[in-house]
Amino acid sequence: MRAAPLYLNAPPTVERLHIGPGRRIAAISDIHGNLAYLRGLLDKCALGDDDVLMLVGDLLEKGPDPLGTLRYVMELSRQREVHTVCGNCDFWQNFCDLPDDPEQDAFYLRYLVGRNKGWGDGLIAQMLQEQGVAIAPDMDLVAAKAVVRANYEPELDFLRALPHIIETEDYIFVHGGLVPEKGAFACMKQDAYRAVAKPHPKWTVVGHWPLVLYREDITDARPIIDRDLKLISIDGGCVLKEDGQLNAFFLPDMTWCSYDRFPTARVRTAQAASPRHYYIRHGDNRVEILAEGDGFCRVRHLRTGYVMDDVPLDHILTRDGAMATVNDITDYRLPLAAGDVISVVRETSRGIMCKKDGVSGWYDGELET
Repeated sequence: MRAAPLYLNAPPTVERLHIGPGRRIAAISDIHGNLAYLRGLLDKCALGDDDVLMLVGDLLEKGPDPLGTLRYVMELSRQREVHTVCGNCDFWQNFCDLPDDPEQDAFYLRYLVGRNKGWGDGLIAQMLQEQGVAIAPDMDLVAAKAVVRANYEPELDFLRALPHIIETEDYIFVHGGLVPEKGAFACMKQDAYRAVAKPHPKWTVVGHWPLVLYREDITDARPIIDRDLKLISIDGGCVLKEDGQLNAFFLPDMTWCSYDRFPTARVRTAQAASPRHYYIRHGDNRVEILAEGDGFCRVRHLRTGYVMDDVPLDHILTRDGAMATVNDITDYRLPLAAGDVISVVRETSRGIMCKKDGVSGWYDGELET
């Protein structure tokens, strides 16, 4: 019997688990359909048979393979102990379960035709394409829903069963934030939760908000352990950020590891950290373009007045004359010693955009060959 539709203002569903003492929990969030990163991170985690895998929401959307990621997680859940929290990118059962509504269907159609504004098509689009249904502005959405319902009931049932909050003896796992009084959707999508969170007796593990967005000075994707709030935030910006990574956080060890696919290299010469730097980031990314040419531009951040040189032109998202919004960008020069290993995000004529230990910035020197 099909579950009721997920009404987003309803109270969140809570799953309470008993996980015995001495067992390790590996928490991963915000995979966003990047199956290659999930496989790579799990290989790096080397989970034992007694370890518990906790997926803290946003399995799907934005990345290249949400359908493959969903099927992989379903199979993994049959092979070992895996628990999954529903994220704001995961409740696609509503595509089939909600009553027909012109306004909601118009949203679904815009989303399908717009290709998700990510790396590739979203879950529903991939399901339809697998069944030979073309995505088009004039497509029959009622017929499309019938196709998905007829061919993907196991996948939809898996999504229907996902709780919004998982609570164990010692920990709480929720995708956006522990705000049950605001309803199910708020628990999935509480932006910048750390700024509004209150201390809780149990450690709470969240994803949703990329870690880099919590800082203005540097671009730092390492998990945040806030001991005052007993809050652990783990979203490494996988898929959403050009330099994003997928983090795994281990409990009760309070350790972590990460995975990305950037090539690594050793730096030839040392470099000191830049004394003055800034990070222009999502939600606060309006700038004035002061000069441009040769693939780069000079901008002034409208809110702070900070002037940043060497912004790649392909980081401009929208533009209206001299006013623009830009993709996340920093002018931070990483402190590096000769022989340090860095991950190379991209090489440009004005330096190397790179990462070291989860922190992103620029390197002006040469790499060892």
